[in-house]
Amino acid sequence: MRSAQGFPRGADFRGPFRSARLRVHRGHRSAGPGIRPDHHRGTYLPKVAEDIRTATFCRPGKGPENTDFLFAFPRPRVELGLPGQFRLEASWIPPIRLDQVKSNLVGFSLGRGFPVGAHGAELTLRAHGTFGLVRAPVTCDDDDLADPVSECFLGTKSDDRYHPNIFGLEGIFAWALGGGRVRPFIGGGANFLHPRFMVNFTNRFGNVDNTRIEVNLTRGALLGGATWLAASGLGLTGEIYGVPGDAVTGRVALSYGLP
Repeated sequence: MRSAQGFPRGADFRGPFRSARLRVHRGHRSAGPGIRPDHHRGTYLPKVAEDIRTATFCRPGKGPENTDFLFAFPRPRVELGLPGQFRLEASWIPPIRLDQVKSNLVGFSLGRGFPVGAHGAELTLRAHGTFGLVRAPVTCDDDDLADPVSECFLGTKSDDRYHPNIFGLEGIFAWALGGGRVRPFIGGGANFLHPRFMVNFTNRFGNVDNTRIEVNLTRGALLGGATWLAASGLGLTGEIYGVPGDAVTGRVALSYGLP
């Protein structure tokens, strides 16, 4: 087992699956009690830069690890309005294998909005978390197995495991434009990251690599974007999400909820 101390960004795996953090819909007013299932929800997954995916301490010279399997994914989501104007949101990526990746991830958030002024502005305070398992050939995929200069050559495709274990707190300020159809938002917060990654690879000599990497980090985050309420229950959200000193990503999400 290895800790993240002394490892480069590519080896501690805080970068490869940062998209595993499940985002929730933003920009609408707090709902009253009741359940609102979303039938359509999709999120774009940005690619991770090669320098972040390349280890220099652990396995130097191996080259970038494999992380960009999917460019987008759909997921079911449900929103529950609670007494006191609290809102609970939960989402789930079911364990269906897509392009070599099998995920079973659950995301949640609990928040409450506070009206600011008389023009539709709102400050939302929320706690969120993402937990579960991602299985994928991160260290040795089919291309690596066929590469004579790779340490993966003629081995068995890896079935590596990643647990994101993300918890965070954030505040978001949103206001209304265009009669309430457009709601820009800005915000910031802190993420507490405790991911765990385990290699599962057998080389051509029958030796098993089950290296485990543990990371415990705290990172500040900034975000901004807007939600366009195109019709009743239909929203299109664009967001820029940045972690200073780590990465900036863009996200686009489409959601539809029953009235």
